[in-house]
Amino acid sequence: MKKFVLITGASGGIGQATALKLAAEGYSLYLHYYQNEAAIQELLARLQEFQGEYIPIQANLAEPEGYKKVAANVFSLDAIVHNSGTSHYGLLMDLEESHLEQLINLHVKAPLLLTKELLPKLVAKRQGNIVVISSIWGQTGAACEVAYSTAKGAQIAFVKALSKEVSLNGIRVNAVAPGAIKTDMMNRFTEEELEVLSGEIPLGKLGTPANIADGVSFLLSDNSSYITGQILSINGGWYI
Repeated sequence: MKKFVLITGASGGIGQATALKLAAEGYSLYLHYYQNEAAIQELLARLQEFQGEYIPIQANLAEPEGYKKVAANVFSLDAIVHNSGTSHYGLLMDLEESHLEQLINLHVKAPLLLTKELLPKLVAKRQGNIVVISSIWGQTGAACEVAYSTAKGAQIAFVKALSKEVSLNGIRVNAVAPGAIKTDMMNRFTEEELEVLSGEIPLGKLGTPANIADGVSFLLSDNSSYITGQILSINGGWYI
C-alpha cells in the first residue's frame, strides 16, 4: 500500500533533496511549489525512476487562503514535511510590515492551518508524522534576521505543543533545524564570506540539502518511533 508524504516548498534545494530521498525509499509524494514550475518539472522527471505517484500542487502559502488550495488537493496522507520558507536580512528598524506579514504567513500561519486541515487524515489512520524544517536561528537567534528568527522560533514552539496534543493519536511531530546549508538562501554571501563562515563551523564546512533530507528520512522512519516533540539540529556543531 502506497504511503503519501506532502512536501511544501518542494522546488527548493532542501525540498528537492527530500523528495528524491523519500521517493527512493518508496514514498509517493505531493509536491507543493509556488513559482518555480521549471524546477518541479525537472524534479518530476528525476523521480520517474522510483515509480511512485508524484503530484505537483501550485499555491502561494504566503497568502492567507493559500493553504486551503494545498489541502484541497491532498487525499491519502501519511506524513507532512513543512519546508516552505524564505529569509529576510536586515536591521529590525528597517523592517517593513509587509515583509513581516509574509514571513509569519509562510512560516507560522500556513503550516499551522494546513496541519489543522490535514490532521483528520492522520488521526483516522491512528498514525502519521509531521516534520517542520525550522532553522538554527529559531533556536539561538541571529542579528539582522530578527523577524526570520522569530518566525522560526514560533515553528519550534508549534512542534513542541502539537506533539503533546496528537501523541495519543499515534502521530509524531518533530523538527529539523538546519545550520548553514548550501542553498539559494546563501547566494547573498560572497565566496570569501562563505569561507569565513565555514571556518566558524566545528566540522569546517557548510551542510548540503542531502544532509537535511537524511534527517527528515530518519524522523519519518520507524528508527525514530520513540521520538516526538524534538528538534534535530543539523548544523555541523555550529550551535550546540
